[in-house]
Amino acid sequence: MGLAGTNTALSPQGREHAIEVLGSGEELDLLVIGGGVVGSGTALDAVTRGLSTGLIEQRDFASGTSSRSSKLIHGGLRYLEMLDFALVREALHERGLLLTLLAPHLVRPVPFLYPLTHHGWERAYVGSGIALYDAMAMSSGSGSALPHHRHLTRRQALRLMPSLKRSALTGAVQYYDAQVDDARHTMELARTAASYGAHVANRVAAIGFLRQGERVTGVRAIDKLTDREFEVNAKQIVNATGVWTDDTQAMVGERGQFHVRASKGIHLVVPRDRIHSSTGLILRTEKSVLFVIPWGRHWILGTTDTDWALDKAHPAATRADIDYILDHVNRVLATPLTHEDVEGVYAGLRPLLAGESESTSKLSREHVVTHSAPGLVVVAGGKYTTYRVMAKDAVDEAAQAIPGRIAESTTDTIPLLGGVGYQAAWNQRQTLARTSGLHVARVEHLLRRYGSLTQEILDLVAERPELKEPLEGAEDHLKAEVVYAASHEGALHLTDILTRRTRISIEAWDRGVSAAPGAAALVAPVLGWDEARTKAEVEIYLGRVEAERVSQTMPDDTSADEARRSGPDGTL
Repeated sequence: MGLAGTNTALSPQGREHAIEVLGSGEELDLLVIGGGVVGSGTALDAVTRGLSTGLIEQRDFASGTSSRSSKLIHGGLRYLEMLDFALVREALHERGLLLTLLAPHLVRPVPFLYPLTHHGWERAYVGSGIALYDAMAMSSGSGSALPHHRHLTRRQALRLMPSLKRSALTGAVQYYDAQVDDARHTMELARTAASYGAHVANRVAAIGFLRQGERVTGVRAIDKLTDREFEVNAKQIVNATGVWTDDTQAMVGERGQFHVRASKGIHLVVPRDRIHSSTGLILRTEKSVLFVIPWGRHWILGTTDTDWALDKAHPAATRADIDYILDHVNRVLATPLTHEDVEGVYAGLRPLLAGESESTSKLSREHVVTHSAPGLVVVAGGKYTTYRVMAKDAVDEAAQAIPGRIAESTTDTIPLLGGVGYQAAWNQRQTLARTSGLHVARVEHLLRRYGSLTQEILDLVAERPELKEPLEGAEDHLKAEVVYAASHEGALHLTDILTRRTRISIEAWDRGVSAAPGAAALVAPVLGWDEARTKAEVEIYLGRVEAERVSQTMPDDTSADEARRSGPDGTL
């Protein structure tokens, strides 16, 4: 066991040590399979209750659903309309915790405009719903974290968002939710769990379960970097593999008490100057809702909601998906967006609990936790915002079968690394800029990504002044950030860095193609790559980008999936 701060880096050496401990034969209290937001949150919950904890992830932290969301931390207005008050109240409480205590450096307020298209009744209906939304946030004890909604005339709304067609609205209501860099947040959950003593290793796949009679007692695992197989023993195992839940359960040889279906959602990234607005936008569609979300110097537009039964590792966006989002957004924009305006595209899969309805948008966003076999707990469903509650419930369930009295969950009081002392670091940003020689805007960028851990980046720059330079091809990022991703944030491949530790793959016009060689050269010494391996990493990334570009011209899921899988990146 460790105290936070004793070892805060997810380094290559730390990963090797974790694998050594996991494969030592020593029995853990709890092993988590899956390094998405729920699995990483489960590892943090367990280790901070005093349980000896392991976490393995077959690819990279957040490489599945948890890096491909709408990047919103929200209660879910549409769930309110469905009268799912308990889910909305729970999510609003978690939103407040994340904003104020758990991850204030990564989660921040974002305003949304809800356009009204009818006179009279619609304003009363929408206004009362959003007023209830704010009231529920207040009653959860976290309402003061965000401004309250306000009613706007058409003229006031157009002043906030001049890009709207005048005919697209009669007035509007503006309200607030929050957003997060989902991949960084998930990685920091895993990193925080490691800092408290959890044995955390990505690129380690579970390939089978160990059994004693009916009881599951561990997993057979393989280190994907070395192909070495080993066994991990644990009193309890938590399957937190999201859309892979059914596949993981199949390794136990039981069908399970429920099934998880995958729903594909795609998002577009466009430059900030293509839409003139100081606020985000939420639109109703015939199927669900569509968001226009401010994202630094960009906008994120999304999402779709369609069934997906093809490659879970690399869901592909089709031209039809892209057209759907552009068509719906263009209905309200004075200057329409075109395919040429799209900088980035990403597709993700929601893990939905299979129900009676064939429509994925009507499947449950509730979560389920169950002991599917002695020694094996499954947690599935839910939504990103409520990951902490899902993690707590999973550990509560596992704890029932672990001897001795297990402490209650404390993750509602434990800030993530980077969140501790964040406000003080933000207040000192002018001083940090002077002492580091960086522009204050650059320091603010670092603080919004690393929080109080920004000092570690600045220390790296002080040791190696050449790392103060911007990364060629992705000038929003310093070279030091690329090195830090490999030395402290668990990145093991170039793809990890360009798609998840940074978002260069969706934010750069060329999707990171020109940044790839420089980034690979920077991390090669940290990760022990020779010249051939460094070149191969770049080629894999470029092949991935090309395969995605081709898939996004395809008319349907089958052809897009085939094009995406033709890329050379295998399991990255």
